Amino acid sequence: MRLLPRNDPRQYDDLAGEWWRPGGTFELLHWLAAARGALVPPAGRAGAVLVDAGCGGGLLAPHVQRLGYRHVGVDLRRSGLEQSADRGVIPVTGDVTALPLADGAADVVVAGEILEHVTDLSGAVAELCRVLRPGGLLVLDTVNDTAVSRFVTVTLGEHFGAAPVGIHDPDLFVDPGELTTECAKHGVRLRVRGLRPSTAGLFRWLFLPAGTRRRPLGRMIPSRSTAVVYQGMGRKQDEELR
Repeated sequence: MRLLPRNDPRQYDDLAGEWWRPGGTFELLHWLAAARGALVPPAGRAGAVLVDAGCGGGLLAPHVQRLGYRHVGVDLRRSGLEQSADRGVIPVTGDVTALPLADGAADVVVAGEILEHVTDLSGAVAELCRVLRPGGLLVLDTVNDTAVSRFVTVTLGEHFGAAPVGIHDPDLFVDPGELTTECAKHGVRLRVRGLRPSTAGLFRWLFLPAGTRRRPLGRMIPSRSTAVVYQGMGRKQDEELR
């Protein structure tokens, strides 16, 4: 694989074959996608839209495909969008800091494992909230800005293959207090909780021979600690109620 700077989005082109490989480099992302999907309610109206910001290879698709939404996936990399389209996602090329969508276009906005990759957090949050209609739901997960998360995600994660080398820039990890404040500026009261991988699943992923790995290997479960990975959700208030 090419040697690229940390957090360079071109890495996802080099890793395109990993999106759906059981037990592959992106295995934990499947568990996180399932945890996000569990927070999305069935569509409340005909024609409801779910915007999947930073959709990658479309890992959320199987977890929301029966909920009644038009699933729109926005991502920078065509290699991921092509795989999303194969799974029924409407692909849109775009940056999460400048979403090519109308104000209030979405009933649900999902932002999974993308905020720790953006260099303009406030701009990204503003866009996620802008395209969300009043009363709409924001669902996200990201990596906390702590010494523990840097050690687990970068030092240990890259050493043991739980994360591709260089995929993260720890300087971009996201403090939940800052994220909650940014969301509140746009009328979304975000509630957060910690997540962690199931111990047995993580063991199977890391230590079972590659040829014996079959999904589901594990899952993400709620945790009292938000020190590494955390999940957030909140609804957008009407302007007049803020």
